[in-house]
Amino acid sequence: AGAAAEFLADKPVAALPGVGAATARTLCEYGLDTLGRVAAAPLSTLQRLIGAKAGRELRDKASGVDRGRVVPNAVSRSLATERAFSHDEIDPGRHRRALLSAAEELGTRLRALDKVCRTLTLTVRYADRSATTRSRTLKEPTAHSAELTRAAYGLYEALGLQRARVRAIALRAEGLGPAEQAAHQLTFDPADEKARRIEAVADRARRKFGASVIVPGTLAA
Repeated sequence: AGAAAEFLADKPVAALPGVGAATARTLCEYGLDTLGRVAAAPLSTLQRLIGAKAGRELRDKASGVDRGRVVPNAVSRSLATERAFSHDEIDPGRHRRALLSAAEELGTRLRALDKVCRTLTLTVRYADRSATTRSRTLKEPTAHSAELTRAAYGLYEALGLQRARVRAIALRAEGLGPAEQAAHQLTFDPADEKARRIEAVADRARRKFGASVIVPGTLAA
């Protein structure tokens, strides 16, 4: 548990499975923006903020302890990824590159699991260790990287950051469901259908040659 707690310490609270946007927002308002701070917080404080059972479970998981029953081959109800910067980053262009990279990863992972997500959550962690978390319910459940990227950009733009010193950006895909149960709204847009076909080809190449064999052009530099 000690090694797990050390690994988790600097992760944003939204990176923990089961922590939704509302819970993350409440914790961040009280300065509990990382899992290390949650693990170090008094249990009574966490229970007062999010409830007795939820508070205990959250502190356990933030400390690297999961008392839940292990189910073989179970799939999480959410997937998350984070992009940390080597220094506090103020360039919006680099923020967007991080969002693109994170959305591409989530899309690839969702498609590999034959899952789609209903909600995308963005967490932006700043140099002063505060954080902002926002969520958006998608128009339709998707695993399409372009749709996830558009949603991530929308969440980012809505924050209206002005020269914010950003330390890390995290994305979480939530509300996962089977891909075969999701209805894809036909757009009759040749460009969209072409993008989906290219995406399928890229996924096959990644499965055969590795995840880094194909990346978006803007990330290749």
